[in-house]
Amino acid sequence: MKYLVIATMLMLGAARVDGQGPAFAPDGSAPGRHAGSINAARELYASARYDEALVVLNGLVPSEDTLPAERKAIEQYRSLCLLALGRGQEAEAAIGAVVRVDPFYQPGAAEASPRVRTTFAGVRQRLLPDLASARYAEAKTAYDRRNYVEAAGRFRELVALLDDPQMNGRMQDMRMLAAGFVELAAAAAAPPPVKEPEPPSPPPAATPAAPAAPRLAAPRLYTSDDKSVVPPVIIRQDVPSMPAAISGMTRSQGVLDITIDEQGRVVALALRSRVHPMYDATLLNAARDWKYQPATLDGSPVRFRKLLQISIKR
Repeated sequence: MKYLVIATMLMLGAARVDGQGPAFAPDGSAPGRHAGSINAARELYASARYDEALVVLNGLVPSEDTLPAERKAIEQYRSLCLLALGRGQEAEAAIGAVVRVDPFYQPGAAEASPRVRTTFAGVRQRLLPDLASARYAEAKTAYDRRNYVEAAGRFRELVALLDDPQMNGRMQDMRMLAAGFVELAAAAAAPPPVKEPEPPSPPPAATPAAPAAPRLAAPRLYTSDDKSVVPPVIIRQDVPSMPAAISGMTRSQGVLDITIDEQGRVVALALRSRVHPMYDATLLNAARDWKYQPATLDGSPVRFRKLLQISIKR
């Protein structure tokens, strides 16, 4: 009930910046050493005493042990007071501090006026690319230190941030890179599979065992050395482009070994010469969807092994 009472006070007492309801009603105070001061600032803001609330907020100096929720609340109320006082440039700086603490946060219609939401969205949209780059650097550092669990979590958050509608499709190269690192980090963090104990050998049979069924011979695998075979014809073989973020760190070429079955599907593949760990994963994923007209021998489709050179243009 305490939360409901506080929310009601904010909705009734907060000054209306633009005549369309409360400007902004942040969440209730988070536990921490600044909780008392934040509560006091909230009450001053609700009473339209913006200058006094700013004095309280400006006296709060966040330190390393300040909780993110506290830091966020301080900057939220600071931005509200500054907007109410018409100090837009300073308010945007405070909104930027909120976004840096929590890039995913956006005030909803129930807690912010249209004016505040518009201002917040503009600041957030402007900061997202830089925040994404910083998050990538943090995730990559964790990966390089072999903190794979942490790295996988950070890269997943980065992918979600890059998928945000306010990104407007920007930084797709980084998104592809981050998605690849999610797979690599998750695979590296996974514990090795537990080997099941082998069951005990059955006792010897009292009667002679029936003769084993003849094993079917595996279909022959043809290559370009078989001159009588017509090689596969490409139907779909889209090679993914190289992300700009790693273009200067790749080898000039790679070699992909693929096996194409009698239906023209890629049923086996391996990199014989790698290009870059991130691009290699993307290339292998793409190659699984390639499609061919199968190789033929005397008009009949056969399996075919093909070596494909991947050249990187710089």
